[in-house]
Amino acid sequence: MKNTLALAAVVALASMGIAHAQAPDPITVRQVAFDLNNGSFAFLRSIAASKGDMKGAEPVARGIAKWAALIPSMFPPGSDKGDTKALPEIWSDPAGFKKDAANFGEAATKVADAAKAGDADAFAANVKSLGEACGACHKAFRAK
Repeated sequence: MKNTLALAAVVALASMGIAHAQAPDPITVRQVAFDLNNGSFAFLRSIAASKGDMKGAEPVARGIAKWAALIPSMFPPGSDKGDTKALPEIWSDPAGFKKDAANFGEAATKVADAAKAGDADAFAANVKSLGEACGACHKAFRAK
């Protein structure tokens, strides 16, 4: 009973805080997330290049795949104004943008699967494909 009351109090206080919290700027959120994504990809690329231990690579690649699934939602209407390199095609071709994000996620999942299997050759090939999927989206939807 005591734990239930404590839990209810925590939920109530958290809800009040959430109700009063200001939503973060979507441009800032996606820039931070893409910076983290870049670091994650650099980590995977370094493992592939050195044929290093893939032990920590699987969760990193799965994290990239999860991020890829969220990418389209990080570009709500109106977030094309401000400090952003997002091209108007993100909003004028949402199906193409979602497709590229899905391809990116699928490529990341293949990297994770290769890491889990301990297959260094497949891992390296899939890291290369992941980079190509990332670049394809940049080519179509990101200003230089």
